[in-house]
Amino acid sequence: MIRAAFMVLSVSLLAGCAGSEVWRDRNAPIAAVDSVDLTRYAGTWYEIARFPVWFQEDCAGVTAKYALREDGRVDVVNTCREGGLDGPVRSADAIARAVDDTNAKLKVNFAAPLPFEGDYWVLYLDEDYQVAVVGSPGGQGGWILSRTPQIEADRLEAARGALAANGYDVGRLTFTEQPAG
Repeated sequence: MIRAAFMVLSVSLLAGCAGSEVWRDRNAPIAAVDSVDLTRYAGTWYEIARFPVWFQEDCAGVTAKYALREDGRVDVVNTCREGGLDGPVRSADAIARAVDDTNAKLKVNFAAPLPFEGDYWVLYLDEDYQVAVVGSPGGQGGWILSRTPQIEADRLEAARGALAANGYDVGRLTFTEQPAG
């Protein structure tokens, strides 16, 4: 238990360090969507693609589950399978909070009660809340998420376009192995 807590703390601290790989041109403007209905955003999202980050190395079947709390914050559970879809499950819990009333820019804390938070900006969200793109001004991470393990080519291109419009080098995306269906 202590080892797992230390790993989560380490991930949180190191993910925010300036030495992390940067996947976007920080001189390019970045813009979150106009607003997010957190009730509609809640639920399970499958990771379709990501920019490589060391704490997700060798992860497959990645999901993120969001649940709205009574206090307006969001419980977060990120899960992956190590080494492949049949590998052991690894998960990390966090709490997110909106930084303004648009709910499109959040701060996520994987190390509560310590005050280490990372930026989580919703950069793209289709109108039916089926595909989302998440990133941060620092550009150390970026993710394409879907309500289903696979998405149609046109939805993928829209998501990639949103990353590119926010200065991300989409040629460096890696696709996440997900179960069929």
